[in-house]
Amino acid sequence: MDTQQELAPRSIQRGDYRPPAYGIDTVELDFQLDAAATVVTAKLALRRAAEGPLRLDGDGLTLVEARWDGVAIPPERLSFGTDGALTILEAPDAGLLETVVRIAPERNTELSGLYTSGGNFYTQCEAEGFRRITFFPDRPDVMTRFTVTLTADKAKVPVLLSNGNPDGAGDLPDGRHWARWVDPHPKPSYLFALVAGDLVAVRDRFTTASGREVALNIWVRRGDEDRCAHAMDSLIRSMRWDEEVFGLEYDLDVFNIAAVSDFNMGAMENKGLNVFNTKYVLAKPETATDGDYQGIETVIAHEYFHNWTGNRVTCRDWFQLSLKEGLTVFRDQEFSADQGSRAVKRIRDVRGLRAAQFPEDAGPMAHPVRPDSYIEIDNFYTPTVYQKGAEVVRLLHTRIGAAAFRRGMDLYIARNDNRAVTIEEFVGAMQEASGIDLSAFMGWYDQAGTPELLAEDSYDAEAKRWTLTLRQSIPPTPGQETKHPVPIPVAMGLLDGSGGELATRLAGENAAEPGTRLLLLEQAEQRFVFEDVAAPPTPSLLRGFSAPVRLKGISPERLRFLAVHDTDPFVRWESGLQYAAGLMLGMVAARQRGEAPGFDEALAEAVLATLRGAEADPAFAAEALALPGEGFLADQMEIADPQAIHQVRQHLRREIGRRCGAELRACYASLAEAGAYQVDGRSIGRRALRNSCLAYLVAAGDAGLAAAQYEAATNMTDTLAALSLLVDTTHPARDAALEAFHARWHGDELVLDKWFSIQAMSARPDAMEAVRALQAHPDFDLRNPNRARALIGAFASGNPQHFHAADGTGYRFLADAVIALDPINASMAARLISPLGMWRRQAPARAALMRRELRRILEVPKLSKGTFEKASKGLL
Repeated sequence: MDTQQELAPRSIQRGDYRPPAYGIDTVELDFQLDAAATVVTAKLALRRAAEGPLRLDGDGLTLVEARWDGVAIPPERLSFGTDGALTILEAPDAGLLETVVRIAPERNTELSGLYTSGGNFYTQCEAEGFRRITFFPDRPDVMTRFTVTLTADKAKVPVLLSNGNPDGAGDLPDGRHWARWVDPHPKPSYLFALVAGDLVAVRDRFTTASGREVALNIWVRRGDEDRCAHAMDSLIRSMRWDEEVFGLEYDLDVFNIAAVSDFNMGAMENKGLNVFNTKYVLAKPETATDGDYQGIETVIAHEYFHNWTGNRVTCRDWFQLSLKEGLTVFRDQEFSADQGSRAVKRIRDVRGLRAAQFPEDAGPMAHPVRPDSYIEIDNFYTPTVYQKGAEVVRLLHTRIGAAAFRRGMDLYIARNDNRAVTIEEFVGAMQEASGIDLSAFMGWYDQAGTPELLAEDSYDAEAKRWTLTLRQSIPPTPGQETKHPVPIPVAMGLLDGSGGELATRLAGENAAEPGTRLLLLEQAEQRFVFEDVAAPPTPSLLRGFSAPVRLKGISPERLRFLAVHDTDPFVRWESGLQYAAGLMLGMVAARQRGEAPGFDEALAEAVLATLRGAEADPAFAAEALALPGEGFLADQMEIADPQAIHQVRQHLRREIGRRCGAELRACYASLAEAGAYQVDGRSIGRRALRNSCLAYLVAAGDAGLAAAQYEAATNMTDTLAALSLLVDTTHPARDAALEAFHARWHGDELVLDKWFSIQAMSARPDAMEAVRALQAHPDFDLRNPNRARALIGAFASGNPQHFHAADGTGYRFLADAVIALDPINASMAARLISPLGMWRRQAPARAALMRRELRRILEVPKLSKGTFEKASKGLL
């Protein structure tokens, strides 16, 4: 009998890259759309580009016929691989290959390739979905110009969309109709898109900087038209920003967005026809939270910005994925920062990085921003590729400055337009534009792991000299035991005893510089000597989080001082967070020793100080009021204790609510919303601060305040904030509120997802039983990715104390869900596994239970490649 090792899928290595044997000058696609049997005719104008056979990727296709220059290809020259690929034996060096295939979109539960949802047709081709549509060299370095003709029943499928510009349409005598689309820009197959069905458009127009008119359309199901205004506004602001900041203008006559609820990802940047998860398009105050509005703005911007950083310039192979994703995340972060508070945006981005990417860097799936190998590329759409990739781009921006970065972007686009390139081309353009050697920054792309930065300092009173010593190290990660130093830009300043900003002069410099300056740590250890320092200063390090590292060596006393006095808002927030984290970790250790929890009055003082200054920036105040999250605290521990962490955090929330109750209540009352809901930054900040106050008051025992807010709320932000708090309590209004919420919103998929999630993350002792009951609820559908994430993903990632139950029931629940989902939607199944791979941070008994569930997943017959990869690497 074959062992699991013998059945293991083949790993693809970055070093094995070879250019494609054939290029494609043009491709013509004809779709006869039918849910049960769509017929796809593809005409590929091929020419030899390198040595090798003509191999065309395919997956689940039924070949009807194949012709070369109009002549049928004999069966003996057609070779099919076990993976579904088609090789044309003895293929000429050039010619027109025509294939006809049949596919069944309605049976495509993977939601990859062409599939149906609600009777409409949609595609998702990144990374390797196009091979499920027709035979094609499905790789990003094969770029060609597409002409697409769609034919369908006009009554059932009145809208026919594809990439590029419309190029004709008409009716046919049998009740069918057709439309043709031509994309003038070459693109790889992963950027192909098709949307067809009974949809309606919300329309607008945009005039580019050069005066060209662009038609903008957001296509949604009938009845959703009143929920697209924010998405359209975000799109228009994104288009204008990209022109103003990067000089990049839209390049087609039309820009289409289509929204679908059955979608594995957030959105997809297909050229001229973006396909979005409805979660990132549909919003109105009654149904969407402030977080939803902000998410829509971010994702709309991200996918639009891909038009140049990803589409016009794309990646040569999937190992270069961060070339487009990391750069575009950086661009969408900068866009959102320009729309509101830059400091708050930076804090939220760092909070997200630490919640998702830092644990990934410390776990079994740790991989470089540019991976060395993969089995299933879908598994590498990760926080490391996206968020850490964006941080590496930010490192370059910080190192060379904004002006040089813009010159580098101009050079990168001009030199590589309509090409598929590597990360070296991007870094090389930045190096050439700045005149600075950036070769060492490639270490950030090629090494996994989060660097640890240790800071020590000393002061020589006689010489008035202050010395800062910085040491860096990177922990070993799977496959990379030995690490090399990477360049770490350290933005820093010095503060005097009253918090004033000091002018600083490094030894060898002629004049002191005021404010923030940049140090570059390039070695494992470096010393930086500052002259003319009149008294021992307090250093403010990593201002703006200038590098994605773990900073160590800052004493609690200094953290308290910086939290009050630092002029840099990020360090001020970070210092308060780290001070609280240190206290909480000490309390966790005390609880593990059986000691009663205490309380540090400094926390109450910090809360009161934040409330007193909250009016100046309520969004920042809301961030400053938040205690470190349970996941953040677990990430600081060698062996996590999820139950102790939860108990300590709840204890502190309760004590702060009690000790600061009067001030919290006054602040809460003062922020009551008057007038219509607004989605501007200040209004969002005021609601966030108000709900932060509510959370402390409820923790202190006033659940009735949450019940009252739930009844009175006029927007989903306040409604959901109140219900989320109420769900954790035994208040009599709890069950009635849950029932009322479901009764009102059971017909709205996105709102109902929220109902599932808040119960999945409940802290109540019966949470596991509630989650199992919700899994059997008539409104739960495992086949819908949003619903699976809302229940299973929210429980496994957002409820650590119950997921890590000592009896292993949380682990079994997740493994059962993965096993059930794998034959339906393997990509989603693989994405859900990650929490089981974090067993190294758990006590031995829990670790053994987690490993048992990973092994149980691996024992499933015919396990998908992606799920096998995540489960097997999770055991390493």
